Amino acid sequence: MATNQKAVFGYVVVYAKDVAASVAFYAKAFGYDVRRLDESHRWGELETGSTTIAFTPIHQHETDNLTGTVHTSGSGGERPPMEACFVYSDVDAAFKCAVENGAVAVREPEEKEWGQKVGYVRDIDGNVVRMGSYVKPPK
Repeated sequence: MATNQKAVFGYVVVYAKDVAASVAFYAKAFGYDVRRLDESHRWGELETGSTTIAFTPIHQHETDNLTGTVHTSGSGGERPPMEACFVYSDVDAAFKCAVENGAVAVREPEEKEWGQKVGYVRDIDGNVVRMGSYVKPPK
């Protein structure tokens, strides 16, 4: 049965080794405000606009048996089939701030042929984060 309801993209969930440390790292390195960090340190959220970045432990007894365990990136050049991109008006300054606050530089920002300036860092759990400008509209 078809529905007329449209979904709202509400959350991106980052599975973290230490939720409190990841929330603090993302707030400082990428410039977000903390919305909440529950007392158990098993759930945290950042203010990011219309979509929330949430953090939860890698292993959870509530979901591991239902949906499977989270596989973290290995050191053999692997990465997940998805990435987050944080958009900034000054990508170079944002990249520098992220690295100064603990992110590991992967690739300095550079202009791409599709009209975006992009750089890459790794967070404290090794996840790749794209830092970019808005994509320029085609001419």
